[in-house]
Amino acid sequence: MSTLRDKTAVVTGGATGIGLAIAKRFAADGAYVFITGRRQSALDAAVAEIGENVEAVRADSARLADLDTLYSAVRQRRGSVDIVVANSGGGVRAALGDITEEQVDATFATNVKGVIFTVQKALPLLNDNSSVILTGSAASVRVGPGRSVYAATKAAVRTLARSWAVDLRGRAIRVNVLSPGATRTPGLLGLAEPDHQQALLDTFAAAVPLGRVAEPEEIAGAAAFLASDDASYVNGIEFFVDGGLAQI
Repeated sequence: MSTLRDKTAVVTGGATGIGLAIAKRFAADGAYVFITGRRQSALDAAVAEIGENVEAVRADSARLADLDTLYSAVRQRRGSVDIVVANSGGGVRAALGDITEEQVDATFATNVKGVIFTVQKALPLLNDNSSVILTGSAASVRVGPGRSVYAATKAAVRTLARSWAVDLRGRAIRVNVLSPGATRTPGLLGLAEPDHQQALLDTFAAAVPLGRVAEPEEIAGAAAFLASDDASYVNGIEFFVDGGLAQI
């Protein structure tokens, strides 16, 4: 098992789903974790679930002032950062012909602008040999109906990682993309009514070589590896944790 003892981590979108699972794993592995989210009630519940070595900062990653508040708290409490997981993201389904300007603006603001400034504003606090993890998606290469805008943002995230791996070479900061496939999270289950959620999961699972969707803890395990010294020579990659979906 990887160890993150005495590391300081930031996980945006860490109140629910994959972000929460990553924050829990990091804390269990010894890191002190700052999580962000837009809903205070969800943040409070996440802190209670994680237990020790966690602090929540209410922030919208698409708002630069909120990121300033986040990193001010990190500086005051810990002084520096070893791991940044730019995980906040989202999107809506809209087929070409039905896409609105508001959908494009909102999705790119969270999934691209938010990622850019989450990392850029961390730079003054990032220690050399740190790990930056950007949450991508298998949807960037295996697009479903109505997912073009979301998929485009995740393809942009992949390009950001390639570029930043070069930009940061002088500091030995590793930048990688963690790209999950369909994962059993509240966000995924929320796409269907309760009576139809299992059918939804079965539909996603049918396309996956392993025959099932992921559990959030499985994505968190991959994040823990990328964050740890075990991945000290892993840089600029897209790490698919999708049961093989992107490989077929």
